[in-house]
Order: sequence, then structure tokens, then C-alpha cells
Amino acid sequence: MDDDSVMLSALQHYAFCPRQCALIHVEQVWSENAQTAKGHQNHERAHAGGSEERGGVKTLRGLPLLSRQHGLWGVADVVELHGEQPLPVEYKSGRAKPRLADEIQLCAQAMCLEEMFGVSIPQGSIYHAASHKRREVAFTPALRDEVLRARDGVQSLMRTRVLPEPAADDRCRFCSLFDECEPFAPRDFPRGFDPFSTALEE
Repeated sequence: MDDDSVMLSALQHYAFCPRQCALIHVEQVWSENAQTAKGHQNHERAHAGGSEERGGVKTLRGLPLLSRQHGLWGVADVVELHGEQPLPVEYKSGRAKPRLADEIQLCAQAMCLEEMFGVSIPQGSIYHAASHKRREVAFTPALRDEVLRARDGVQSLMRTRVLPEPAADDRCRFCSLFDECEPFAPRDFPRGFDPFSTALEE
């Protein structure tokens, strides 16, 4: 594996907030809370490995992913095989995140699977445990470009090891690293902003 290869989860962190990505992947900062703990439990179950077949669909859990072409690697929560056609399914414990962060992570999985299976994958799904619902995500050319932009951004962070400035906007209410990041001085809080919101980033 190339030393410049990017972990799939880092793409999600970068797309959500470059500073969050740098805190986690450069400075090795992590803050556990009820929401992230629940997310870890969901991912541990999905990453436990194994497979099953039901209704003609084979489900693979914890499948290692790699794209040498795009410099990406990671582990898929779930890959469903509909015949010879793989469908990536990403599990999230909370609601959809801003800035296409979850969609970029899922699309990157598909780009790995396309290289591994030698097929084109037009779409995948994100399963939200809170609502017990799936939503389909189309892997458009624009979304694929966003994957590569996020990859380039992560690579730049890892090379420079410079912590970006805080976003200091509404996305901060979704972030589990709010206390570690300290994005706002008290006078800087936007009107109506609640820094203690329980809707946190996975």
C-alpha cells in the first residue's frame, strides 16, 4: 500500500471539516461520547466479518477495500452482492451530515469496489440506524470528483501536518470534538447557537 494512500473514514472527516480531520488523523485526538460510542458499536458489528445469503443477495461484512488507482483504502460496513453486482451499504447511527460527508465516504467505497470487481457501480445506500431507513446515493461524476478533492485535501494535511483554522459555523454543533477544537470565543457564538447540542458527529 502506498504511504500516501488515504483511509476512507478520513475522507468523511475532511469533507465535514478539515480541522476535524487533522485533529483525528494528524494529532490523534479523539473524544468519545454516547453518540460516537453507539456508532462504534454499530461499526464493530458490521466489521465483525462473515457473510450470509438471503433472497438471492449475498451480504459481506467487514470487507477490506483498496484502490491503487485512487490511493484509497479501508473497510466496508456491508457489501451486498446482487448476482455479480456489488452494492456498498454504509451504516450511520445518527442523521445525515452536512456537506455530503457521508456520501463522499460511500462513493469512495464504490470506487474501490469498482477496481476490485472490475464493474461499474452506479449507486449505493446509507442506512440510518436512528430511523431504520436506507437512502440511496447516486455516484454521479460530480460526487466522484468530490471524493478525489477530499483525498487530495487529506494528503495535503498529512504532508504539511498543519492544523487548519476552526470552521466556527453551524457544523460545529454536529462535532464530537467541539471541546478539543474550541472553535469559538464566547463573544463569537452565532445567534441562537447551542454549543451543547446532543446531535454530534459520528
